[in-house]
Amino acid sequence: MARNRRICIIGISGKLGQYMAEHALARGWEVRGVCRPESVGKLARFGDRITVFPGRTDDAAVIARALQGCDGVLTVLVPWGVDDYASGTARAVLEHAEPKARLVFSCGWHVSRDGKDRYSLKLRAFVAVFGAIARALRFADISDQLRATCMIFDSDRDWTVVRGSDLEEGESQGLPVWSRHVGDPILASNRTRRIDFALFMVEALENDALIREAPAINGRLTPSAIAHARAA
Repeated sequence: MARNRRICIIGISGKLGQYMAEHALARGWEVRGVCRPESVGKLARFGDRITVFPGRTDDAAVIARALQGCDGVLTVLVPWGVDDYASGTARAVLEHAEPKARLVFSCGWHVSRDGKDRYSLKLRAFVAVFGAIARALRFADISDQLRATCMIFDSDRDWTVVRGSDLEEGESQGLPVWSRHVGDPILASNRTRRIDFALFMVEALENDALIREAPAINGRLTPSAIAHARAA
């Protein structure tokens, strides 16, 4: 993607969205963003360097306006509530993005594209317990994020689904390492700086090798990534 082209960040007001905005602006790109009206204030520090479209990220009309003329779309898929929020967001982006736009979505390791991921007992238990409690409290619906990604995987768009490990704050360690499947030893540390998750999302816009891939990422300076580099 050439410099000074236009991208839109769906869910720009969250921590990950704001980091993506910082990376994109540093590269000279025109940045648009969609976030809930009550969250617009979180973006005050960006001033007139970004254009904000207030609205729910599953509101097709808002998404359609925001994506006009955009060469790339970065979407934070969040499973909030029990009203198909994540799948509604994915559907709106897939339906209203420009025909040749690069679409990059974020989710967690629990999403599997082909069923070949190998999950630890701890991760499987966490997803099962948290998922049940969150849905019972009507706080979140993890299964809706699975429906959203299945919709993306079935699309013929130029998409990438970035699957993040456990996140932490801190200074950047550089572009994360990745693998097609959870269970790869390079991912064993299961830790990525949030600022670097955002960096991978932005980098994916320009990396044609990631088109129709679902990379699972891990921090570049984690023990498992360093051990893999030494072995290589």
